[in-house]
Amino acid sequence: MSQQIEVNVKTWLEGNYDESTQQAIRAMQSNNREELEDSFYQNLEFGTGGLRGIMGVGTNRINKYTIGMATQGFSNYLLKTYPGEKIAVAIGHDSRNNARFFAETTAQVFAANGIQVYLFESLRPTPELSFAIRHLKCKAGVVCTASHNPKEYNGYKAYWSDGGQLVPPHDKNVIKEVEAIQSVDDVKWSGGEALISLIGKELDAAYINMLKSLSVYPEVIAKQHDLKIVYTPIHGTGITLVPQVLQAFGFSNVTVVEEQSTPDGNFPTVKYPNPEESETMSIGLAKAKALDADILLGTDPDADRVGIGVKNHQGEWVLMNGNQTAVLAFAYMMEARKAKGIAQPNDMVITTIVTTEMINEVAKQNAVNCYNVLTGFKWIAELIKEKEGKENYIIGGEESFGLMIGDQIRDKDAISAVALLCEMAAYEKSKGKSLFDKMIELYIQYGFYYETLISITKKGMNGQQEIKAMMEGYRTSPPATINGAAVEILLDYELQLGKNLMTGETWAIHLPKSNVLQFITQDGSKISARPSGTEPKIKFYFSVHTSLQNAAAFDATYAILQNKIKGIIADMQLQ
Repeated sequence: MSQQIEVNVKTWLEGNYDESTQQAIRAMQSNNREELEDSFYQNLEFGTGGLRGIMGVGTNRINKYTIGMATQGFSNYLLKTYPGEKIAVAIGHDSRNNARFFAETTAQVFAANGIQVYLFESLRPTPELSFAIRHLKCKAGVVCTASHNPKEYNGYKAYWSDGGQLVPPHDKNVIKEVEAIQSVDDVKWSGGEALISLIGKELDAAYINMLKSLSVYPEVIAKQHDLKIVYTPIHGTGITLVPQVLQAFGFSNVTVVEEQSTPDGNFPTVKYPNPEESETMSIGLAKAKALDADILLGTDPDADRVGIGVKNHQGEWVLMNGNQTAVLAFAYMMEARKAKGIAQPNDMVITTIVTTEMINEVAKQNAVNCYNVLTGFKWIAELIKEKEGKENYIIGGEESFGLMIGDQIRDKDAISAVALLCEMAAYEKSKGKSLFDKMIELYIQYGFYYETLISITKKGMNGQQEIKAMMEGYRTSPPATINGAAVEILLDYELQLGKNLMTGETWAIHLPKSNVLQFITQDGSKISARPSGTEPKIKFYFSVHTSLQNAAAFDATYAILQNKIKGIIADMQLQ
């Protein structure tokens, strides 16, 4: 074992840690040295979004102590930023194991530092926490969740007063304060309990009323109220609000997937509680097929991601990918607002650099400003704040099954997304079509864009170094060709530099630094490489496009694009 591991272990065995924690350490010393090393080889990093990791004992795990130290650092920053002012924070949690305990621990530490705490009475979707921060005029917020990660994980997402996750300068400043907490003895654990107030039903009502205001065609819903909707919360928080919101919108024929309706941090029916995974959505798909439904929707544990299933042009149930879902939602919000006469000359939409370029084309043809930001909804929230009073934000989203509709929430929101996607399905059904029919229409009008994502996992102590080496290799020796097409453009967001590899021309990228590389080939293909900020993974995004002449040519054109991406993946030796 390294000296640092030994120091960390000794500190926890001799310090003010509870007996059960110290017993667990001694058990690892006797029976599982490998687990001991992984638990203590580093301090779990408080990144720009907060903490996320495996639950357990140790400096590299999510537990009472790492949560408490993070909260003390966050408290110190709030007290320095708002000296002499009343400070309030909102706190929520999802259905994960220990999430309530971690949320209560967070609340106790904030309160012990003299900060007013609004703690949700029970589990709630992450987007409602974002809404609550703004609604209650809080300075900050925290939600205890690990989003769509496996059951062993939990996390701590930090928010600022606008309801968005931390961005510069607050993110780095909070990190400095958290890193300055060297001992659990630096944490104020108790003493402010009177400052903790429980919130719940009144926030639910305000949130639902806000969501109802996002509806573009309530009159269509009234006529199509019996749209057959199947919904699965995948054992998460969506069950607390999605059925109520759909009812508030006017939908009367909603079937909840019973096997996945009870919140459960063990996620017993799935391997990963992620609606991106076909296996995760399989029970819902079977239910939708049995009921001959119009649409299937699934949300992840903290209900910020949404997956949808629809019948395709051949009557078979298929899952839409995140880019397709985003295109449908963006196009609806732009086209429907225009058709209804409520579009504004200064309307804007926001997407991210790894999301389909098709959204840019939809916005261009609808004369709506479209901005591309770094991956992560905090950057969408930051741009909304920057443009407030100048441009009218309608919708934002990214390929990772996330949408943010309207500006009252500043993080991705699967609750509003479910409602609007059902409204879209009702609108198309009123015209005798499905959402898949609409998708084909959009491909014909705006171009057929097809995307695929590959995630390569590199776990443990060496994983980060392997990912770093992969990125450095691509950065210093970019491929000259990919799948037979010359690489024309290299975009390096870490160096904030774009380069035409044919001419040598360079230009500045005016976005914050981010460890992302993009290769654009002469035939228009785009390949992006990005280490995940929340998991031990490196992600590769592939995008290709062509024209689609008519609906009859869909299958043949789709096969061409699929084969093209397969060729790219094979050429890059990623599978």
